[in-house]
Amino acid sequence: MTMAVSAPPVISATSSGAGVPGGLFRAEPLYSTPGEPPRLTPNVINSFMANNHGGSAGGGGVGSTSAGSGNTNTNECRMVDMHGVKVASFLMDGQELICLPQVFDLFLKHLVGGLHTVYTKLKRLDISPVVCTVEQVRILRGLGAIQPGVNRCKLITRKDFETLFIDCTNARKHLQR
Repeated sequence: MTMAVSAPPVISATSSGAGVPGGLFRAEPLYSTPGEPPRLTPNVINSFMANNHGGSAGGGGVGSTSAGSGNTNTNECRMVDMHGVKVASFLMDGQELICLPQVFDLFLKHLVGGLHTVYTKLKRLDISPVVCTVEQVRILRGLGAIQPGVNRCKLITRKDFETLFIDCTNARKHLQR
């Protein structure tokens, strides 16, 4: 039995953005090919920075630093290279922390059952993710690092990600035997 599937309506990228700079829809696709995970292209990043932050906030980052309070937590988001892909990161208390849902989507989802499995592994590996602030979540959403409806997010260090990645790939190898 064949089921007909209708295509979604086409909406012009130049549609009126109802007061939103640059329009409501992106002119370039977020996906390079249907089977490829989303990539944060320089055009998407630059567009976000120009529309929401009036340009670069120093060193290619997005956001602002909480200066003068003695608190070293920051909302400055930088794009860093991980395994050949740019991912969002924040510098907090001198440590670079990367967006867990983004690296899950890019590197882990094909290795494990779901994000719940990743959190179980983190617990077993004694890795404690850092909870994002509301501002950090807003920045990550704006960059496309996390889905628009997401209102919570966690960050982990690169070292912790590598530990998690090795654990996931080793678990996958054991399943294939």
